[in-house]
Amino acid sequence: MSMLTSLSRRVFHHRTMSSFAAVAQQVKLDILSATHLEDNIAKRKEISRTFISDTITVPTHEMYEYATLATLGDDVYFEPSTKALEDHMAKITGKEAALFVPSGTASNQIALRTHLIQPPYSILCDHRAHIEKYEAGGTAFHSGAAVTTVIPSNGHHLTLDDVKDNIILDTDIHFATTQVVALENTLNGTIIPQEEVIAISEFVHSHGKKLHLDGARLWHVAAETGTSVKELCDPFDSVSLCFSKGLGAPVGSCLVGTEAFIKKARAFRKLFGGAMRQTGILAASAAYALSYNFPLLPQVHQLAKRLEAGLEEIGVDILSKAETCMIFYDPASVGVTFDEIADRASQLAEPLVLGGSRLVVHIQTSESAVDDLLSVIRQLAEEKKAAGFVKPETPVNGSSKSRNVYMRR
Repeated sequence: MSMLTSLSRRVFHHRTMSSFAAVAQQVKLDILSATHLEDNIAKRKEISRTFISDTITVPTHEMYEYATLATLGDDVYFEPSTKALEDHMAKITGKEAALFVPSGTASNQIALRTHLIQPPYSILCDHRAHIEKYEAGGTAFHSGAAVTTVIPSNGHHLTLDDVKDNIILDTDIHFATTQVVALENTLNGTIIPQEEVIAISEFVHSHGKKLHLDGARLWHVAAETGTSVKELCDPFDSVSLCFSKGLGAPVGSCLVGTEAFIKKARAFRKLFGGAMRQTGILAASAAYALSYNFPLLPQVHQLAKRLEAGLEEIGVDILSKAETCMIFYDPASVGVTFDEIADRASQLAEPLVLGGSRLVVHIQTSESAVDDLLSVIRQLAEEKKAAGFVKPETPVNGSSKSRNVYMRR
């Protein structure tokens, strides 16, 4: 009886292992193609000639190597490299604490949800703000908040008067009072003057309200103005800073604020599904970006200004100047359409990737890409002129220098 039992067990074990081997074979995956190294080289080349965003930058070999040395903790419990990044972010922003999160959208939405306690309430922001246009209605969904959007009276940035004219402080039961004013710096590449930020901050805080900053690209402000990150963050109760926009890290943002605020925000991060595990390699990538990629931003700004100057020399209307890394332009002023530019650029031996009126220069943009883009537009403009196009005195197709065409970030 025992011999039969032993035999049965061996047969069962053999069948189980055979079945498992089949399942394991089904589960098995190799994502590395035979040409993946060559493909990555080609992708890096493509990115150096892509003007659609600075989110498409990729880790360098050096960033990869640094990231592999990170600690291997679980961030829901404790992750040393991530904690070191959070402590550093709190220090350079002058805040008490910081929280590493997967994205800028997560950072903004967690911040708003943490500030907002009991509805009805509303937030006030620029009508172009990321939290309003590009976060999938998250403010309403996550926080149940109404949004008051404001068109800047100066066409550039929100002013104290804009805030005063639109903030809801009344206790009239028909209105959702403003609890948070949210600014964005940079916004579409433009810088809010710090004196205006301070004036808005003093007014907002005098009424017991909160001031949040979507500082996804605040690094550009610091680089362009020479102002410390702490000074730029001082007027705000909370700030979101991104590592993948501008700085070239693969993933992540940090939310900074008081100890109590970040403790509550950490709970909302978990609630939103944003708590992660072995984040050390991501934190290390962000640290590398702060150390080695932030110093590249002045060169980015210089290249963007060179692109702007080249467009103006051709006769193209500039809708929003290169204050940092972005330019908005209108080629209708030389008789050319965006589609014509994109089509001609895609036919180059080394194609350019474009996306409408916004041109974004980033840390991996090549100088040759800028030269080639200007060459394409110049050639098209010359062809249109030879065909009889004359630049009209009045705006083309209802466009004007004060009008901007905005794209997602």
